[in-house]
Amino acid sequence: MKLLLTSGGLTNPSICKALEHLVDKPAKDTKVGFIPTAANSERGDKEWLINDLYRIKQQGYFVDIIELTALSPETVIKALEDKDVIFVGGGNTFFLSYWLQKSKLFGLLPELLKTKVYAGISAGSMIMGESLVLSSQAQNNIKAFEDEDYDLAVSTGEASNKTLCLAPLIFRPHLNSRWTPNARNEIIAKKAAKLTGKVYALDDDSALKIVDGNIEVISEGVWKEYN
Repeated sequence: MKLLLTSGGLTNPSICKALEHLVDKPAKDTKVGFIPTAANSERGDKEWLINDLYRIKQQGYFVDIIELTALSPETVIKALEDKDVIFVGGGNTFFLSYWLQKSKLFGLLPELLKTKVYAGISAGSMIMGESLVLSSQAQNNIKAFEDEDYDLAVSTGEASNKTLCLAPLIFRPHLNSRWTPNARNEIIAKKAAKLTGKVYALDDDSALKIVDGNIEVISEGVWKEYN
């Protein structure tokens, strides 16, 4: 299984090169199925989503937008059949989890990823790990998401804290970003100390390249590993 878990997408040459290496063919010959669903529950200017998509297209990739909330599970799977990369964008991780399950992709991704590369941005990266407890939605609502209340807080509506557990770690994106004040080393380290397993915090110029469970950090920025 080949995964590229990014914080901010294809933000620098090292991350771009890592994706092309995983696919093992030039970007111009590669088809990407981009899933923007996590962004749908976020309000405000979507410049960040536009920039994420633009950076992918700028590398020369064929890009098909596959929106989980608008398509039947059968249509989603058919749309992904001829794609080389399943690229899942950022936004609300709990909303993304709900719709990945509703679209049946949760159960089908392990099989699909035997022949395709998975790339994630922010929420799309976190969903592949072992927990969403370090997501912005959780950290911005500390009281609601503490320990035993965490499961209850996302058990209703279009939200779920279930993850795919296809990467042996917990992923925290946007380290030191001015947009995510809770993504600071001192805050993450305190929370990570209560968790089991590896925790990675990465800034927007860093990513994890994972091949069959083997983790390699790709970075032109700053990253931290805990536990």
